[in-house]
Amino acid sequence: MTAVSVRVPAKVNLQLGVGPIRDDGYHDLVNVFHAVSLFDEVTAGDAPSLEVSVQAAPYSRVDVGGVPVDGGNLAAKAAGLVAARLGVEPRVAIRIRKAIPVAGGMAGGSADAAAALVACARLWDDRDNPALTRDDLVELGAELGSDVPFAVLGGTAVGVGRGERLTPALTRGTFHWVFATADGGLSTPAVYAECDRIRAAQGEAAAQPVVSEALMTALATGDAKGLGAALANDLQAAALSLRPSLGRVLDAGLDLGAAGALVSGSGPTCAFLAETEEDAGELAEALDGTGVARQILRAQGPVPGAAVV
Repeated sequence: MTAVSVRVPAKVNLQLGVGPIRDDGYHDLVNVFHAVSLFDEVTAGDAPSLEVSVQAAPYSRVDVGGVPVDGGNLAAKAAGLVAARLGVEPRVAIRIRKAIPVAGGMAGGSADAAAALVACARLWDDRDNPALTRDDLVELGAELGSDVPFAVLGGTAVGVGRGERLTPALTRGTFHWVFATADGGLSTPAVYAECDRIRAAQGEAAAQPVVSEALMTALATGDAKGLGAALANDLQAAALSLRPSLGRVLDAGLDLGAAGALVSGSGPTCAFLAETEEDAGELAEALDGTGVARQILRAQGPVPGAAVV
């Protein structure tokens, strides 16, 4: 085998509860991940050395200008981890085609890392007797970042700790989403720092986050209206502080009939839940007409995680 291609989904955080800062500098999180049908594709092929290239997927308006094409790319680091585990040299060309917004709060970089883990493991491992299981790749993913393990698995899951310890969540049916992307990204560390600053300024002590029972019930029963009402993101106030224009985007979607709305992860992408597929189409068209976003995208979830194509 000389090349392996893997398709990997974006995520939206249905609940992102941010607790106190830990001794290691991370925050305790409750993170309900939901994989949606916006996909990057990562191809790993034999090469004389480690190299990375990135391009926008056809018909995508993703700006890939700021994505690193050296060893700093998270997918390159993933290749290095797999090579070290298998005892081989990381001689691989990683080609990334992006449709997931860059620095948009949808874990595009983490998704690419997950895809690289799966692709390199298949490229270098014995397919009939693999040394690396899916659980091994999830473990390696946790070394790369809090969102990488979920991108390996997909579906819907509750993450605790830094978000990397995952438990699948019972989910019934399909949920229909509309995403509004923005010009320019938001730095995840900057958003967390702003969250801490706002809390300190308001004299608030961060409470230990807990999973929303209303949200889990809505997922288990396929209740889109209930899920929309239960969506929550503790980073949203910080994202709005750094990018006030996002408030107008959220208001526009709710005014146009979205069942729920929130900033996805650390932003600046805004996510809107519709009750039906038809509602999602109408919402996407109406939002596009307002001109409040760079691009309007539709997706559904949950979908599987990184998979060889």
